[in-house]
Amino acid sequence: MFKLKTDDTAVVVIDVQEKLVVAMDPDIYADMLSNTSKLVKGAKVLGLPVLCTQQYTKGLGGTVAELARDVSSHIEKVTFSCCGEESFKAALKENGIKNVVISGMETHVCVLQTVLDLLDDGYNVHVAADAVCSRSDFNWEIALDMMSKAGAVITCAEAVLFMLLGTAGTPEFKEISKIVK
Repeated sequence: MFKLKTDDTAVVVIDVQEKLVVAMDPDIYADMLSNTSKLVKGAKVLGLPVLCTQQYTKGLGGTVAELARDVSSHIEKVTFSCCGEESFKAALKENGIKNVVISGMETHVCVLQTVLDLLDDGYNVHVAADAVCSRSDFNWEIALDMMSKAGAVITCAEAVLFMLLGTAGTPEFKEISKIVK
């Protein structure tokens, strides 16, 4: 449950959208965006699938440009949990995913509900606490605590990337070292 392997892990970016960003504390959002970007870029280096969702794109806009350029497609949803969208569940299944690394917003709404549903569906879920955010610290803390009690692993973006690497001295290690600097 605590270990991640490149052959059965996906990175999920939940609803980091233009109109939702304005509700976030700018400093917290900047840190979250930086760490989410590291996860996405690291996943690309390691050949992991990256699933990016957008909640009601018509109202909340698209994925922010800083992330959109590194993801090839977006899964549109209107349910808070990503698992409410059949194409999301199908993408996990098609890729043979057992471990899911979560990033995005908001921690106490879409992230929380997705994590709880993924756990119910038997996935090992790792939440990068430095790559998720909410409008308030209180909501973020309560949601992380709840996810941990439900069985999710609360971690950070760099720990995820180095766990997936497993060793130094490889071309992937060199690339990821540049990403996390």
